[in-house]
Amino acid sequence: MSFFSSTTPTVVAPSTSATSEKDMEVSEPPTDSISSLAFSPQADYLAVGSWDNSVRIYEVQSTGQTQGKAMYQHQGPALSVCWNKEGNKVFSGGADNAARMFDVATGQPTQVAQHDAPIKVVRWIDAQSGILATASWDKTVKYWDLRSSQPVASVQLPERCYTLDVQYPLMVVGTADRDIQIFNLSNPATPFKTMKSPLKWQTRVITCFTASPNSGFAVGSVEGRVAIQYIDDKDSSNNFSFKCHRRDTTPNAKDQALVYAVNDISFHPVHGTFSTCGADGTIHFWDKDARTRLKSFEALPGPISTTAFNKTGNIFAYAVSYDWSKGHSGMTPGHVNKIMLHACKDEEVRKRPRK
Repeated sequence: MSFFSSTTPTVVAPSTSATSEKDMEVSEPPTDSISSLAFSPQADYLAVGSWDNSVRIYEVQSTGQTQGKAMYQHQGPALSVCWNKEGNKVFSGGADNAARMFDVATGQPTQVAQHDAPIKVVRWIDAQSGILATASWDKTVKYWDLRSSQPVASVQLPERCYTLDVQYPLMVVGTADRDIQIFNLSNPATPFKTMKSPLKWQTRVITCFTASPNSGFAVGSVEGRVAIQYIDDKDSSNNFSFKCHRRDTTPNAKDQALVYAVNDISFHPVHGTFSTCGADGTIHFWDKDARTRLKSFEALPGPISTTAFNKTGNIFAYAVSYDWSKGHSGMTPGHVNKIMLHACKDEEVRKRPRK
């Protein structure tokens, strides 16, 4: 299947004609739970990993309409997807213990990494000629130079990896038992800081800040909380946590809220604001510096499993699909699997003046 209609991808201009009142639905979505979304850093192409073992790639046109461009398979659920800096290769990690690379030019997928257990996260590191980081439930992070079949380095983690993110030179790994390991990728084999999550319950997602003079990350937990954490000790006074993705069951009653998992956190590439999505089916945009919520909206009924901004931040993609927060027993027939595209207005994602 050809990927691009021409040899050179066309960079899609910011969408002005896509309706802002109604989010657009991606055509031909996956047939099972959607685990991961990633936009190309070069053009509006969206890679999607799914529990139906597939990775799909869509072109998002300036009208908000989408067209499927390519698809390839893992031998188990595809749990994570990412792109290289040039936007000509897609990487994915799966429950088949393998990471695969899809070459946009040739349309061919190849296996590029192997673990002893499912690969939970893949991230591209824009250093040297490019390195692929793969993190697994086998309690390791491995770094791969794609010119070699063996990892260039392997790091032992204290527990199974649940989440990992990279904002070079920062890499942050969250594992079972609420362990967080922080790496400076100039010394990728050894964490320079190890800590317990500031949140009391299981870590669900960690995402690094994108636009900030001070580097750090956001942590989301299964208990409907997010923590903002700065790397340098001198910035520790800016650390804080807050509740979100909760629903009050009894007005004015303390501790009577229904609590939902925070499934994903995505930082805006320009403004440095961020989104959270949850098992309650809501999405919120936040400004961490002003410590305020910018916008909230309810999507279609069902959990929001994963989200992503495009390279300019004017398109926000989110997946309405089962998030496995209730385990296998929660996977009942009739679950929705949809990918929606929201045209971001500047006032929804721009920072507010600090008080």
